[in-house]
Amino acid sequence: MSKSTGISYRQVGDYKIPNIILPPEQANITVGKWGMMHKDYLEHNKSGLFMLMVTKCTLWPYLTDVDRQANEMYDLLIEQMIEAEGVTEELKEQDQLEWIQRMGNIQQRAREIVCSELIYS
Repeated sequence: MSKSTGISYRQVGDYKIPNIILPPEQANITVGKWGMMHKDYLEHNKSGLFMLMVTKCTLWPYLTDVDRQANEMYDLLIEQMIEAEGVTEELKEQDQLEWIQRMGNIQQRAREIVCSELIYS
C-alpha cells in the first residue's frame, strides 16, 4: 500500500486502487427510494462529483438528506393537491373509482415534481 494525499491504495496488477472504507458512523446508513434514484443520476450523469463524494465519504449522508427532503416534499405536495382539488373522504365514499383515479393522478404529478426539482437536478 502506498500513501498519497491521505488516501491509501492497493496494487492490483498495473493499477493502484483506492482503499475506500466507510467510517463506522456511516456503515449502517439506510438510503430510501429517492436517495437511490439520485445516486443513480449522479453516478451516470455527474460521475466526477459522484467519485469525489465517494472518496470523501460524503455520499451516503448526502443521499440520506436528499431522501428525507424528497419524502417531505412528496408528502406536502400530495397534501396540498388533495386540498386544492377537493379530493375528500366524502368523494371516496360516493365514488371510489373517481377517488382512486384522482389520487393516482395526484401521486404521479407529485412524483414528477420531486424528480424534476430534487432527484434529477
